Amino acid sequence: MFWRLSAFYLFYFAAVGVYVIFFPKALQMAGYTSLQIGILLSASPLMRFFAPFLFLKHLRLDDRTFLGALALMSLSVFLFLFALPSFWWLLGVNLLFGAAMSVTLPFVETRALESLDRKTYGRARLFGSIGFIAIALWLGKALHTPLDAVHYLVGTVWLTALFGAAIVFYDHAHAHMDRPDGGEPFDLLRHWPLWAAFLLMQISFGGFYNFFTIYETEHGIPLEVVSWLWSFGVVCEIVMFYFQGPLLQKNLLLILKVTIFVTAVRWLMLWLFPDSLPVTFAAQSLHAFSFALYHTTAITLLHTLYRRKALAQQFFLGISYGLGGFLGAVLAGPLYGPDLFLYESLIALAGFAVLQMEKRAKPLMH
Repeated sequence: MFWRLSAFYLFYFAAVGVYVIFFPKALQMAGYTSLQIGILLSASPLMRFFAPFLFLKHLRLDDRTFLGALALMSLSVFLFLFALPSFWWLLGVNLLFGAAMSVTLPFVETRALESLDRKTYGRARLFGSIGFIAIALWLGKALHTPLDAVHYLVGTVWLTALFGAAIVFYDHAHAHMDRPDGGEPFDLLRHWPLWAAFLLMQISFGGFYNFFTIYETEHGIPLEVVSWLWSFGVVCEIVMFYFQGPLLQKNLLLILKVTIFVTAVRWLMLWLFPDSLPVTFAAQSLHAFSFALYHTTAITLLHTLYRRKALAQQFFLGISYGLGGFLGAVLAGPLYGPDLFLYESLIALAGFAVLQMEKRAKPLMH
C-alpha cells in the first residue's frame, strides 16, 4: 500500500505542478488575455469549494465514487486537447476537471491515514513534493508550445488515475469508509474557529503564490536565484515530511497554532528584508512548517475530530485551497506593493488569533 500511495502522490502533484506552474503560460501562448486566464484558473478552486456540499446528504464518497472521479478526471484532461482553442469549452472542461480533483485527493488522504501510521504517511506524502519539483525543473526546459503542457498534464493525470485505481483494487480493508448514514450529522460550525483559521491561512498565501517571483526580482534578486528559492522551499518541505512523524504524536492543535504563527513570521521576514538573500532563504526554509507540517497536522487533526473522515478532507481542501486560494489570489492583486507581505502576515496572524477560540479539538469516540 505504501508504494501505491507514494506513486499516486508522485503523479498527482506532478499534475498539479503542470497545471499551476505551466498551464497559465500555455494559455498565454495560446492567445488568452490575463482576464480570461484568471477566469479559467479560478474554475478549479471554486469547484473544490462547492463540491463537498453535495456529499453532505446526496452523495457518498466511497470506492465507486472515487473510481468515477478518476474516470471523469481522465476524460476531462483528455478534452483539454480539443478545448484549448475555445474559451467557453475550456471553461467547461476546467469545471469538470476541478470537480473530479475535489474528490480524488481527499479520498486518498483518508485511505492513507487509515492504512499508514503517522510517520509512514509523511514519507509517502513527500513523493508528492518530489513529483512537483521534478516536473517544475523538467518542463521549464521542455515547454515550447501550448500543447506541450497539455500533453504532460494528460500523461501525469492518467498515471495518477492508474495508481489511484490500484489503491482501491488492492486494498479491500477500508472499502466504503465514508457513509452519511448513522452517527451525528457532519457539522462545520462545531469547530468553526478551526475552519476559519484554515481559510485565513490559505488566503495569506495568495501574495506568495502569485507575486513572490515578481516581488523578489523587483528588489534586485535575479530570476535564476528566485527559482532556486522556490526549489529550496520544496526541499525543506520534503525533509519535514520525512522527519515529522514524532511531532504528530504531540498536541495537534498546539502544533497547528505554531505552524500558523510561524507562517505569519515568514511573511513578516519577507516584508522587512525583501532584498536580503540570506533572510529570504531563511524565510523559505519555513515552508517546512507553513506547508508540510501544517498540512499533515491539519488533516490528521480532522481525521480525529470527524466520523466522516473523507468528507472532512474534502471540506479542508475546499475551504482552504479552494475558497482560500481563490480569495487569496483575488486580494493579492489590489494589495500588491511594498507592504504586500505585511498584509499577508496580518492575515495569517488573524488565523492564529481565531484558532485560540478552538477549545473542543478532542477526538470523537468511535
